[in-house]
Amino acid sequence: MSETRAHGWRTVAVLFLLLLGAAQGRAPPGSAPPEPPETLFGDLFVAVQSAAVFSDGKTFVDAVPKFPPAQILASYREAAPRSPAELRNFVDVNFGLPPPPPTVVALPEGISITAHIDALWSHLTRTSKTAPPYSSLLPLPAPYVVPGGRFREIYYWDSYFTMLGLADSGRQDLVLDMVGDFAYLIDAYGHVPNGTRTYYLSRSQPPFFYAMTGLAAPEAPVKGFARYLRELEREHEFWMDGAAQLRPGEAHRRALALRDGALFNRYWDDRDTPRDESYREDTELAFVSGRAPGELYRDIRAAAESGWDFSTRWFADPKSRSSIITTDIVPVDLNSLLFGLEQAIAAGCREGGDSVCGRNFSAASEARRTAVTRYLWDERRGVFLDYHRSAGKRLPGLSAATLYPLFVGLATPAQAHRVAAAVRRELLRPGGLVTTPVTSGHEQWDAPNGWAPLQWIAIAGLRRYGEENLAAVIACRFMASVEGVYRSAGKLVEKYDVVNIGRGGGGGEYPLQDGFGWTNGVMRHLLTLYPKFADVKYSDCPQ
Repeated sequence: MSETRAHGWRTVAVLFLLLLGAAQGRAPPGSAPPEPPETLFGDLFVAVQSAAVFSDGKTFVDAVPKFPPAQILASYREAAPRSPAELRNFVDVNFGLPPPPPTVVALPEGISITAHIDALWSHLTRTSKTAPPYSSLLPLPAPYVVPGGRFREIYYWDSYFTMLGLADSGRQDLVLDMVGDFAYLIDAYGHVPNGTRTYYLSRSQPPFFYAMTGLAAPEAPVKGFARYLRELEREHEFWMDGAAQLRPGEAHRRALALRDGALFNRYWDDRDTPRDESYREDTELAFVSGRAPGELYRDIRAAAESGWDFSTRWFADPKSRSSIITTDIVPVDLNSLLFGLEQAIAAGCREGGDSVCGRNFSAASEARRTAVTRYLWDERRGVFLDYHRSAGKRLPGLSAATLYPLFVGLATPAQAHRVAAAVRRELLRPGGLVTTPVTSGHEQWDAPNGWAPLQWIAIAGLRRYGEENLAAVIACRFMASVEGVYRSAGKLVEKYDVVNIGRGGGGGEYPLQDGFGWTNGVMRHLLTLYPKFADVKYSDCPQ
């Protein structure tokens, strides 16, 4: 028995006992990550970001230093630039700014959206086996696909949805490369960071790596689980760090125990400072919030780990981002994905002949299913909802996250059919599913926006439970949204207004981005599954 596998067995056994209320143990400590730009450049960083020298705070943190940080800081203190113009000149002398996104060559008029997407992959593919000294970029061993626009690096949960389309475009080579890159990140840092930047290392994103490994072996996903079993186990340890020491009502990092000892996970970030890439926005919000800044920053960062940055889903007051309480929420999507991860590890263990490991992780997943059903399922409304840990009750706001238990197979058939009815009634719009039914007017993960990843979660989950008609309705309507913008603007975008077809989405901290990785991936996959909806209009969709 190898030491690594023996440790994995002990971790699962401890987790299972904890779920029964009687365990203790300790997760291995992580290694120190490389420092982000805020730490490397101190008062220079604060000055540049606070003065809004660049309209997008991500520009400066993605810049490449031309000299060692100590030398740049000495020059800065000697020059003492004060105005935004002086600061900009100093940055230009001492840093190389990130280049603008490459221009996508316009295809001849009349080219199908399928051909357009297939041609886009090469424009979005990057290779970075090394990174410049003191740059925020994290190197990766193999090529990868970026989302596009301001998103110049690989992102965790985005990539699963991108990979769906890569496979249908005949780019299984890139699928395998990207799975290998994510495995490398887990081996190097103990988890998959939000994205491959030093300032993202303190958080992850929704754990889709197990689903990616299934795409690496599409004819037999369990082969992928077995091939990457070590990394799957290590990612599980990351999310469960500290769980073995929790007493009822306590939380540590991403693990928490409710008052009866039921174990769940939450979104978290290991830093409680302003985000490097949104420093000015975060500090300004803290100034007007009246809250302890560290507490606010942690909740903002935790929402960024969720991928839903930002949504009224995380707010105590839907009108105020400063009321964000992400770390106090038990999210249905995260706990569903961890159920999927535990089942994948169990299957990978059994595939490798390790029946003890298989039984332990199966037991852990079933304990999670029981907890999700008890606390997150609302029998009266027939939906899965998030749970407020401190208040000890489910949150009333419905969101597209209610479909995650269907996506991973956690729901019972009866629950799935009731969720389908609620989704049709409360979230379905002319262009697909809204993220939440709340029209906040300022947050991008609310109505009227619909996002490609959530459309796929819904479609795949509904198909899994035989809700083929609703799945087809959602697919057709979202495809009509994407086709509408493509016909009018010749591009695919990050998010869509699914209330008013033919428009890109709005809201959020930055302008609407073109590209766009996960839209390309989901749309390309839907074109394979539903070829009859190619070039479709909303009026032609099934009802």
